[in-house]
Amino acid sequence: MSFSELKRKDVINILDGKRLGKPIDIIFDEKACIESIVTPAPCTVLGLFSRDREGIVIPYCRIRRIGDDVILVEVDAGAYE
Repeated sequence: MSFSELKRKDVINILDGKRLGKPIDIIFDEKACIESIVTPAPCTVLGLFSRDREGIVIPYCRIRRIGDDVILVEVDAGAYE
């Protein structure tokens, strides 16, 4: 699967059903294996149109399933709130 295909999928946390956005980046380890995916950081309440520059880094081991339309992950809500 290419990154262009992957970035079209919504990332959903199966622990709370929250949509985390679409992947914006992939982090590779030194062996060129996927280490994690990055989704946009949530908007702040006061800055409705701004996002943190970082993002939510989801380790590859937390990805539970990659489907046709979604990527299901298992991430503690504290990682993005």
